[in-house]
Amino acid sequence: MSIALPRLLLAAPMSGSGKTTITAGLIAALSARGLAVAPFKCGPDYIDPSYHALAAGHPCANLDAWLVPPERIPDVLARRGAGADLALIEGVMGLFDGYAGDDDTGSSAHIARLTGAPVVIVLDVRAMARTAAALVAGLRDFDPRVRVVGVILNRAGSPRHAAMVRAAIEGDAGLPVLGALLRDEAITLPERHLGLVPTVEAGRWRAWLDEVRARIEASVDLEALLALARAAPPLDLPASALPAAAPEPPFALNNAPSGDEAPIIAVSRDEAFSFLYDDNLDLLRDAGATIVFFSPLRDAALPADAGALYLCGGFPELYAAQLSANGSMRAAIRAAAARGLPIYAECGGLMYLTETLIDADGQAHPMVGLLPGRSVMTPRLTLGYRTVRASGASWLWESGETVRGHEFHYSVWENRPADLPWLYTCLPDALRPDARPEGACVGNVLASYVHIHWLAAPHLAARFVAAARRLRDGAEA
Repeated sequence: MSIALPRLLLAAPMSGSGKTTITAGLIAALSARGLAVAPFKCGPDYIDPSYHALAAGHPCANLDAWLVPPERIPDVLARRGAGADLALIEGVMGLFDGYAGDDDTGSSAHIARLTGAPVVIVLDVRAMARTAAALVAGLRDFDPRVRVVGVILNRAGSPRHAAMVRAAIEGDAGLPVLGALLRDEAITLPERHLGLVPTVEAGRWRAWLDEVRARIEASVDLEALLALARAAPPLDLPASALPAAAPEPPFALNNAPSGDEAPIIAVSRDEAFSFLYDDNLDLLRDAGATIVFFSPLRDAALPADAGALYLCGGFPELYAAQLSANGSMRAAIRAAAARGLPIYAECGGLMYLTETLIDADGQAHPMVGLLPGRSVMTPRLTLGYRTVRASGASWLWESGETVRGHEFHYSVWENRPADLPWLYTCLPDALRPDARPEGACVGNVLASYVHIHWLAAPHLAARFVAAARRLRDGAEA
């Protein structure tokens, strides 16, 4: 089946071209006109979507065709775009940058092909003039399945410079230039070791967004942009929606019968922990859970009657002193684990569960202590897509199951006991020829540096909820 959904994908020749600024400004400007904009971000990013969510007033979904089976991408776009006047999708890295140099799986171009989204190029023109036309023409012609329909110039040196580049692109490449933003540090977003600063942290984000919106409104032809979005072809959807949840694994935390009341899953959310796909939460809710957020930074206790705990990624290293000072929360998590609470931790969550966190200044901060050893910040970035295989059976995994995920961290787990059970094996691939163990399974605590988008394995949500329900029913029995 097909549906009508006006849409555009904002891409660039390379990272750092200003896609996030332009996309957030466009969302804000179009929303100010009374249009409902559905925001999306290509790739496994957690931070850029926070800017688009701020601009749109509702969550931004990720579209990653390597993490998630490609055939599901149009369905995600349709579900998240339902009722919207248009969808705006920010690309990832350069237009054709994906899994490998000879494989653009997961790239902006791949998403454009899967969704039939017309592409607008965001072009940083700081150090070019007519060459801009050659660059745009190359992006347009490299893959005829990707339809490049326009250009927005960024960081032009002056109105005269912008006019010169516009003339070259429109005259020699034959593509419309929809507008140009001048170079100005006032709208440059702050960055640090993992990219931009998430909007969940303190900052002048609203003032920044208002400034970018004003510049977009003054310099971009929004009517022409809307016309291009509305000219997008009907969105083709797969014949079936997401598959039904797989059966639960043949083991349980206890033998108590299931109840009908929704179990509570406590999810970390504050400045230190904000790396979480909104689709994961939706899948948990669809599977019957009630989601209650809590702050490891400020709350003294876990949410009442929590049946499971989800510790997502983030920046615990930047808030290590405050996390350490909240001894009541650390004790509450240890007590919950002792009661058999299912605990699932990704990346920053794993760091929080170790005995000690060593920050970038070499300062040691006591953490929860459910995982022996310490997490240590290093200068070396570990990143990339991963295919992982469950090393054993647990409340979430059957032994041998595989799923795709990604890593993005500067810390390492030191002094990990050799006899601690591993959670996963990271399987070899063309970029990493050797398999390696990853994470840990300690009782009901599952922890790993690997982030997983659960649309890759929707049955995980049903298992998570079933584990939370079993613990609750066992406590009530």
